[in-house]
Amino acid sequence: MKNNRKKVSDSLAVQTKMVLPNDTNPLNTLFGGRLLEWMDEIASISAHKHCGRVVVTASINNVSFDQPIFAGEIVSLHAKVSRAFNSSMEVFVDVFVENSDGSRKKCNEAIYNFVAIDQNRNPISVPPIIPESQEEKNRFDSALRRKQLSLVFAGKLKPEDANELKSVLFPNQ
Repeated sequence: MKNNRKKVSDSLAVQTKMVLPNDTNPLNTLFGGRLLEWMDEIASISAHKHCGRVVVTASINNVSFDQPIFAGEIVSLHAKVSRAFNSSMEVFVDVFVENSDGSRKKCNEAIYNFVAIDQNRNPISVPPIIPESQEEKNRFDSALRRKQLSLVFAGKLKPEDANELKSVLFPNQ
């Protein structure tokens, strides 16, 4: 499968939205649920671009609503696969507000997990990913720690077997 490896940049999916009145709450800011919907959609497109298969959302690892997004603002969502495992992929979504001068500020981010499935809805292998930029390498490395932590919490991995986590939590051992 090494020859099927894909670059992180090959999975880039970008979507632009305008925050309309029906997208807002009484504070005139974007509903968190609407943003979650937009992020899930663009993240699934990114995962699909990586593997070329039907993908389903397995979990949302993290969502950060750092800054409010107001009615009338233009929102740009950028999603890229940060790491591919056997049949699953972690996808980072960065959310920006675009200003009228063309500049943008980051407002939110999320980490989604997807599983590729076949026609019988069974998990199917996905290609490995090649991180290139420093940010891609950092996200690639930290994805394994997040996966191990999730498996430990779910009781599917013994803490003593979480080697990547141990190397970060106990670097001198």
